Parts: sequence; C-alpha cells; structure tokens
Amino acid sequence: MNFELTEEQQMIQEAARDFAQSEIVPVAAEFDASGEFPMATIMQMGELGLMGIEVPEQYGGAGMDAISYVLAMIEICAADAAHGTIMSVNNTLYCYGIMKYGTEEQKQQFVKPVASGEVIGAYALTEPQSGSDAVNMRTRAELSADGGHYVINGKKSWITSGPVAKYIVLFAKTDPDKGSRGISAFMIDTDKPGFIRGKTEPKLGIRASATCEIELENYQCPVEFRLGEEGQGFRNAMEVLDAGRIGIAAQSVGIARAAYEASVEYVGEREAFGRKIGEFQMNQAKIADMKTRIEAARLLTLQAAWAKQQALASGGRYTLEASMAKLYASETAMYVAHQAVQLHGGMGYSKEMPVERYFRDAKITEIYEGTSEIQRMVISRMETGLR
Repeated sequence: MNFELTEEQQMIQEAARDFAQSEIVPVAAEFDASGEFPMATIMQMGELGLMGIEVPEQYGGAGMDAISYVLAMIEICAADAAHGTIMSVNNTLYCYGIMKYGTEEQKQQFVKPVASGEVIGAYALTEPQSGSDAVNMRTRAELSADGGHYVINGKKSWITSGPVAKYIVLFAKTDPDKGSRGISAFMIDTDKPGFIRGKTEPKLGIRASATCEIELENYQCPVEFRLGEEGQGFRNAMEVLDAGRIGIAAQSVGIARAAYEASVEYVGEREAFGRKIGEFQMNQAKIADMKTRIEAARLLTLQAAWAKQQALASGGRYTLEASMAKLYASETAMYVAHQAVQLHGGMGYSKEMPVERYFRDAKITEIYEGTSEIQRMVISRMETGLR
C-alpha cells in the first residue's frame, strides 16, 4: 500500500479541512443544541463536490476515489459529526448503490441532483422490529395486475435524513417465501402520494442529522424505479453497507481526532497542584494511548478505502477490511471521547466545551451501519468459515 497521497487527494483533504473549520465549526454547537437540519452548509458541501465524491462528474459528483472520500469525511467529522453523517449517507448508502446497480436513466434522475447537493438522499433498510436482523423486514412490494408498478406498504425506522430527503433507496419483500432472496430495492420519490414521514427522533448525539420513521401506504412505485433485479435487494444492501462502514470508520477517526486535539490543548494549559496537568504521568499515558489508537484506526480506515478501490476494478468484496475498520475506529472514537471528558474534568461535562458533544456523537458510531457485535460476528465468520 502506497502511503503517499496524490496531489488530488491532498487537494480535497485541504479543501474539506478549510471549509469545515471556517464554515462548520462556528455553527456546530448551535445546530447541535437546536437539532435543526443544517441545510445551508450541506448545500455548500454539495457545491464543493463533497456530497458525491466518488460519483463521476457527468452525474453531478467530484469523480474522485475512495481514499479521497475518507480523507474528506475525516475533516468534516472533526468539525461536526452530524454534517458527516449526512455526507456519509449521501455518498455511500445512497449514491454508491445506485451507481453500482442502477440503470443510466436512474443515475441521471436520482444520482445527479443528490450528488450535486441540490436535494438530499436517504436509505431505508431498518424497521421497528428488525434492527440488525434485516431479513425480518415486513415491508411488502406487490406487483400490480398490469405489471406496471409495485404497491408498497410498510414502515421503516431510524432513517437518516428522512425528514428532508427527496429520494430514498428502500428495501421491501417481493417474495416473502424466499427469505433474503425475496427482497428487492426501490427508488422512492417522497413527494408522491402514499409516502408519510413520522416525527423527527430526539437523539443523544449527531442531533443536526435529522432522523425519522417513514411509512408507505399503497405507495405506487413504477417498475422502472426498481433498483437492480427483483430478489437481489438484500445482497445489494449488504454490499452497500460495506461502503457505508468505511464512511463510519472515517467519521469515527474525525471525532476521535477532534477530541484528542482538544485534550492536548487543555492539558497544556490547565494547572493543578502547581503543575500543568499534562505533566502528570497518568495523563501522559492517556494522551499516548489516545494518539496510538487514532493512528491505528486511521490506517485501518485507509486500508479499507484502498481495498474498496481495488474491488471496483476486480469486482471483489472488501467486507473484512470494512468491518475491521468500522469496529476498531468506532470503539476508538468512544474510547478517546471518554478519555477527553475525563481529562477535562468538570469542564468536560459542560456544554461550554465541545468534548461533551464529541462524547455523545461517538456513541452512535458503535451502533449504526452494523453494531460492534455484528462487526465481530462478520470478521469471525470470514476468518473461520464457521456460521
């Protein structure tokens, strides 16, 4: 693996860092407090190409590679994880899947406006009764008598960007008797009759990233809006989640880095018992462990992005690398954020400092796109061959 970034990769890293520090950092705490969706800055991110980094330019994206996406995600999430969550869903769960499995017409209609930041995309797999057990979904899509459209009924929960999304990639059972092979994917236009948004969820962290339940009641989806072949939806969903997990790994690295940098600054300024608290050996050990884990997480994430890039050419999978990166980076984010709060003492518990937000934001990285428990199961099964 070549550890030297290309000039293009360095450029998007710097552009994302400059934008994040100048435009997102000043408003992050305000949006976290209000829970309002940061539409203005998200639209600016679209103009910079950050909402469709790997999408070719003819479809509204930046036409860059997986490593560029990871580098940009880290910078955005170091400023605010909520902005990063919106960016991650747009790039991977939404655009990536359509670019891989969609028709030319679907790419033009559903990718271009989302990758360019004109509208927001979302991804609907989870249901109220089926979190990690996605095959247990109840949403049904039945082909009409004339074969021209599907009638979709069901509920989906925890839909990131659901309250504001124009288009959603949604999974439903077309043949319940076939288990995972009876699930198909569909493109949903949320402005059409039969689509209903539930209340916006009040969340612990990433509060500016709006999340809600959605419901479809006799929603008519044209056959040409089915994404991929009938019955291939679950396989497609799992492949897309590999890409999504790399995004969450990058998000985790960004959160951890922000918490670490705040801690380094604080222990160099705060005094106790006549000394800088950074001079105490126990605190030095915390800083050393935080730094080491962040670097390991960063390298695992870049390795996963590199594997993804290779898979695009070979047609292979990168599940193992994505799961390892997501598992380690998310637990690193939680560990580092926890240590940051501890190092800040009482101020770490105060909303006057950003580390309490990093702590709240870090927790979700161990849950969405597959919990840490699911990642360990995936890794173990791939290494041992045991189910």
